[in-house]
Amino acid sequence: MHPAWLALVAAACLLVMTGAARSALADEDHEAARGALERGEVMPLAEVLDELRPRIDGEIVATEFERDDGRWLYEIKYIDREGRMIELQVDARTAKVLKAEDD
Repeated sequence: MHPAWLALVAAACLLVMTGAARSALADEDHEAARGALERGEVMPLAEVLDELRPRIDGEIVATEFERDDGRWLYEIKYIDREGRMIELQVDARTAKVLKAEDD
């Protein structure tokens, strides 16, 4: 096989393996998040949003769930009435806003 084809095949294999690794990591993240919810370590997102609604003056456009420094967090992004993107970092156990900033 020509060396250029070998390089192309190797690159394609690497892309496939990288995609599979990302998918496996996403599955692990999902399982960890579900486990945290089942163990009562975090509040469901719907409950957190209900508590935050009076504070959010705009439309929610994105949410993320992550673990940072041993703490589960919800990141909630919304567009306020002035058109600014605001990001809230919220403790997933208590629904307490830890940080709010323009994004």
